Amino acid sequence: MAKIAVLDKNMINMIAAGEVIERPANIVKELMENSIDAGASRIAVSVEDGGKRLIQVTDDGGGIEPEDIETAFEPHATSKLRTMDELLGISSMGFRGEALASISSVARVKIKSRERDSISAYSMEIDCGDKGAVTPVSGDYGTTLEVRDLFYKLPARRKFLKTVNTEMGHISEQFTRIALANCGIEMKLSHNGRLLYHLLAGDDVVSRISVLLTKDIAQGLVPVLSEEKDLTIAAYLGHPSISRTTNKFQYTFLNGRYIRDRFITHSLKEAYRGLTEPNRFPVAFIFLQMPYDMYDVNVHPTKIEVRFDNPNLVHSQLLGVIREKLMSLDLDVEAGSGESLTASEFAGGLSPEMSGRQQRVKDALADFFKTGSKPATQRNFNFTGDGKSSRLPSSPPKDFSVGDTPNRLSSGSGDFPNQGPRESGLGFSQFYDGPVQVNNTYILLPTGDGFMVIDQHALHERIIFQKLSELITGENSRPLQKQRFLVPETLDVTASQLERVNQNSGLFDKLGIEIEEFGPSTIAIHSFPMILEKVSPAEFVSDLLDMLITRPVAPDDAELLQDILEMAACKAAVKANQRLSRDEMEDLVAQKGLIESSSRCPHGRPTVLKFSIDELEKQFKRRGF
Repeated sequence: MAKIAVLDKNMINMIAAGEVIERPANIVKELMENSIDAGASRIAVSVEDGGKRLIQVTDDGGGIEPEDIETAFEPHATSKLRTMDELLGISSMGFRGEALASISSVARVKIKSRERDSISAYSMEIDCGDKGAVTPVSGDYGTTLEVRDLFYKLPARRKFLKTVNTEMGHISEQFTRIALANCGIEMKLSHNGRLLYHLLAGDDVVSRISVLLTKDIAQGLVPVLSEEKDLTIAAYLGHPSISRTTNKFQYTFLNGRYIRDRFITHSLKEAYRGLTEPNRFPVAFIFLQMPYDMYDVNVHPTKIEVRFDNPNLVHSQLLGVIREKLMSLDLDVEAGSGESLTASEFAGGLSPEMSGRQQRVKDALADFFKTGSKPATQRNFNFTGDGKSSRLPSSPPKDFSVGDTPNRLSSGSGDFPNQGPRESGLGFSQFYDGPVQVNNTYILLPTGDGFMVIDQHALHERIIFQKLSELITGENSRPLQKQRFLVPETLDVTASQLERVNQNSGLFDKLGIEIEEFGPSTIAIHSFPMILEKVSPAEFVSDLLDMLITRPVAPDDAELLQDILEMAACKAAVKANQRLSRDEMEDLVAQKGLIESSSRCPHGRPTVLKFSIDELEKQFKRRGF
């Protein structure tokens, strides 16, 4: 007897459903995308029992011809694709023709559809692949599709569905993703007869974020818009203070399609590097537009992943735009109220010219979303008002040079030279009696509208890191200036550590560290960078070798070099519980206004907390009485 048999069509569809239909939320996604492709201006989603009992999607789109209704549920049947050439530029949300066939093979399905020029609607019912007849019925324009009793003939699949609340959470997430990318469509979501969301057509993205997510997130966003090399980037970036413990609040859309991409995720991580703590994820909503032939969406059954023709271009351009924007903002943390800064509050430190450009960015973004989220042949967003580049200018050129000064800051020595006029930093002329050190850790500094508290270690760490980065990774990069020891320091190492020394000679040269073997399990450190003269050479090299062993990346990796510089800055910076003279405090504070990202240490912790007079008066009950 033959052992190999061809599966019947319904069995094939059930197996295929496993790739497309994992849970009710996948059905909601597929049906809403079909409605969008049909040109709908209104979409209503009604769910019962977390989608297990009923999923109903109704739209006012173009409808389906009666002779096409039965064909629409055949495997790989689609109206969105005709030739091989069209695979190179897919512009519709769906195209494979798998969704309806897969859904109808694992549930009871009823479809009712009416075209605009038809006098009657037509309906058909399917029970796990068994099709009924197409019959005329009464109905409004558009299409309504009901999916009942999901997996009722597949108890093994049904038992793996989660609780109603869990499944409803996944449905809400799919609804959110589609709603954020299609603000021109009115959308509703109901569960068990209760209306959860009613989004009006023409809402802006921030309004929908406020409704679908939280008002705090929506208020803490700054707009960005850039157009260069056929790639348009429209984004709303969250302030580092509203970062989260997961990447749940990072949304990326490509031509109106929600996607996940490791290059984009990495560019976002690097753009916020040093502004958020390592275990925190920034909040961001990124909308990309590019020609359809510059990427391939046909790489995953759920169409959530894409393959870019030039991923490095997407990565570098997105990284540059976001980083440049973040560097133009005042990221100091307002303390006291415990609330996150709003977009207007943390952009309030911009000059009038920058504030004007900020408003033009917002206006241009409004135009961007009005024109739709899919690329035009030629789209020119002149949001700067002068036809110039869409990017905001970076911070002014810095004229300070730390040189070897940060590591010369020592307890009570007063040998931290001035790096420029103190008034150019934070305006010492406004201080009543200069800075005061609290608990040998924090610097208390009166200002014109309150006072600020500076973490001396965090700020000094940022200063040293900035200098190290300029020397090693800047345009005029060069090895760190080193000092040779009269008597070399020795360090016992393991065989694997010694192997890393031999493998990474170029990295050690760049850092200004000269090492030679001094025996079978010992190395001798002959020179060390002058900027780290307060750091123990043996301890630093030992930690560096441990990092090289544990990190699964190439030694010339930029991310690894960044981590090394962060470690060096942390070790070289003045420590907590270290007493500073008044001159040392003033010189340290003066440099805050002369470096980029001074509001955060390289690890993302704040360097400064600001307290306003208004907040003090509220705390002392001088307000509101």
